[in-house]
This record gives sequence, C-alpha cells and structure tokens, in this order.
Amino acid sequence: MCVGSQTDSTQMPSCSPDCCLLRAVEIVKIFTEDGMGKVVEIPADMTARDLCQLLVYKSHCVDDNSWALVEHHPLLGLERCLEDHELVVQVQASMNSDSRFLFRKNYAKYEFFRNPLTFFPEHMVAWCQETNRMIPPSQLLQNFLATSSCPEIQGYLYVKEVGRKSWKKVYMFLRRSGLYCSTKGTSKEPRHLQLLADLEDSNIFTVITGKKQHGAPTDFEFCIKPNKGRGELKELRILCGDDEQGRTCWMTAFRLFKYGIVLYQNYKIPQQRKTLLSHFSGPVRSVSENSLVAMDFSGRIGRVIDNPVEAQSAAMEEGHAWRKRSQRMNILGSHSPLHHSSLSSVIHIAQLWFHGRITREESHRIIHQQGQVDGLFLLRVSQSNPKAFVLTLCHHQKIKHFQILPCEEDGQVFFSLDDGATKFTDLIQLVEFYQLNRGVLPCKLRHPCTVVAL
Repeated sequence: MCVGSQTDSTQMPSCSPDCCLLRAVEIVKIFTEDGMGKVVEIPADMTARDLCQLLVYKSHCVDDNSWALVEHHPLLGLERCLEDHELVVQVQASMNSDSRFLFRKNYAKYEFFRNPLTFFPEHMVAWCQETNRMIPPSQLLQNFLATSSCPEIQGYLYVKEVGRKSWKKVYMFLRRSGLYCSTKGTSKEPRHLQLLADLEDSNIFTVITGKKQHGAPTDFEFCIKPNKGRGELKELRILCGDDEQGRTCWMTAFRLFKYGIVLYQNYKIPQQRKTLLSHFSGPVRSVSENSLVAMDFSGRIGRVIDNPVEAQSAAMEEGHAWRKRSQRMNILGSHSPLHHSSLSSVIHIAQLWFHGRITREESHRIIHQQGQVDGLFLLRVSQSNPKAFVLTLCHHQKIKHFQILPCEEDGQVFFSLDDGATKFTDLIQLVEFYQLNRGVLPCKLRHPCTVVAL
C-alpha cells in the first residue's frame, strides 16, 4: 500500500496540561499533484483538518483554511475530499493498496454555506416545488441541517446498470434515509421507490477519468462507494448528471444529509479560532507575514493602515514602485543587454498562480480539482500564440479563457486582455489590478490555483 500503516507508541503531550498520555502513532504518506510524497507520523486520533494544519506548517504555506486532504483511487478513477472531522487513520484502513492521500486546495468545500442558492436550483429542491415559491437562503440551509425537517433533492440522473455497459435515465430522490429511484416515471409513492444507496454506509466521489472509461453520456459523473466493500468496480453506484450545477447539487446534498450540523461546525471552527486567537498574543512572535503590519510613511510620521483594502492598495503601489526602480537600474546602471522588458517577461514565473505551458485541458482539470468557485483562476502560456498568455477563470461553475496579448508602445512592451484599453508592464501588475477591479472580466480574481511542494 502506498500509504503504509504501522502502530507505534510515543510519549506525546495530551490535551490536559497536567499529565502526558501514551498515544498510538500511525505512519501516513501524503502526495502532491506532482507525484512527490512525504511520510508523516501522526496520532491515531488526528483529524483531516489537523493533518492539513500540520502540512501547512511544515510546507510554509499560507493558511487560508482552504486546504484539503483528498482520498484518491487511481485504478477506480475516483476521489473525494475528506471532511475536516474524519479520522485520517480510520479512512486509511478502508483504502486499497493502490490508493493514496493527496494534499491540495479546495476552495469550494464550504462555499454552499456562503451561497446556498447557487448550489441548490429551485427545480431540484422538492420543498420549493411543492410550495411553488423561492426559498430564503437561511431557510434552505436550516432545512438541510435540522434533523426534524425532511428536505428532498429530486431530478433525472443517468445510472450505469450493474455489470453492463449501458446507462439508464431514471428519476431520483435523495433523502436523509438514502438515494432512491422511481420505478414508475416521477412517482414518489413508497411502492414505486427503490433504494439505490444508503448514506450512512457510503461516501460520494467524483469520477476523474472522464466519460470514456464508463461510456458515460456526459462529463458530469459521480459515484457512491460503500465503505466496507473491497473497492471493486461492481460495488460502485456510478451516476451521471446533465450539467455541472446538477452534479454539484446532488453531491453537496449527499454531504449535508450524511453529516448534517457537523459540517456547519466544521465551517465555523476557523472563524471561532480566529476570534479566540485575537484575544491572546504569544510571548515571542516570529517575523512573518502574520506579524507584520501595513504602514503609511507619506506624511511626517508613520501610521498603521487598519483598512485591509487600503493596505492592499499600498502593497500594490510599493510593488509597482519596486518594479519601476528595478527597470531604471537595468536601463541606466547596467551595460548588459538586459532590457526592462526582459524583467517583465519573467517576473511572473515564481508566482503561485502561474502554471507555465500546461494545456487547456490541464487547466480545466486543476480548476475542477480546486473547487469551481467564482474567481478561481490561473495564468498559463498560450498554446496558439507563444508570445501570449491565457487567463483561465471560473465563474458560475463555468470555465472561461481570456487571452493576454503583448503590445508595444514607445519601445516598451505591455500586456493587455482588453485589446490595449488597459495596459500593464507585467503580469503581476495585471493580476493585481483584476483582483481589485472586475474590468472586462465576469468577476474579480479571488482565488489563485496553487500547487504546493511538500
């Protein structure tokens, strides 16, 4: 098994400051997108959230609460993000020898709490259909979280028939008790409902191999996999939706029905921890991004910038000033052939959002993996024009591409994605501008696609 498992004993501090307990320790191997792995020794009761926090610390990543541990099954072509409260060792015990854990971003993990109406279209929510009116966002979430309510997701799905290559379009109902299909049209009478999957004993996965492996009618496949099976293809309940919004709705509702209020508690923990930490300060603080403050020295005395928007603008201005100074140094202070445009053409390479010469299909895969939320983006080299770049951006669960073309003015090269109406000396400046201004884009750039090395 790629993820080795062994039990050891080591003395570790317990939650109580008054005593120390012996705790079982497990060996877990975590992989990144580039295939590199890292062996980590963890307590047997460590949750997915705590392991992500540990990996963030060891990898010197920015802790923005959007990291996730992914259960990846390459032979089955399945993967899912572990819920923050799940015990890593427990999940590992149910995985096959070819399976592995991946460490990656997932901006969409709790996006449905922020924008519930985007995730639950009216025509798929039974309560909305029966009352013939729109559901207030707060009421929609309360219906899913409250055990006393009986919400229901309904709609057509393609189902792969067990042991056969054919697919059948069937009307489905997702409830707390399980996933049902109707044997008679759209009827939900008990005698016409057949149980396809029990939520308690299963987990929901995204199918990552595309529609070719299973001959699916669309690209929007997902799968319900039993927890106690052997991990064989015949045990899987493979389903397929008509579009991305439909697939996302079914998968999100499955999580809410299965875990209920625990998901909301997971969502709130980082905010509660942030509030708690704001009341305390450690005796020693390291010089890091978290311990620095934005300052304004434009007046006679310096002042701390409290407004985050003003602080970001000040940081951008400082970055622009630095690049202008470096350009002047290259032009005036050096006899080398390096022109300031040379700096503009390479300064973006070290940025987390720049992914080099990846294909259009690869950019789609990365966006899908890191959560299709509004403003998720990356930059790449254009395949059709080697001198140009492409901004790949997600908006309303759709992926769009915008070409960034170089243009020359007074001997200096600029970059623009609106035919020269707005020009930038380098790609960093362009990204910073569209992080603050929508411009010609459907939304601002909010979340950079990031690949981390452990």
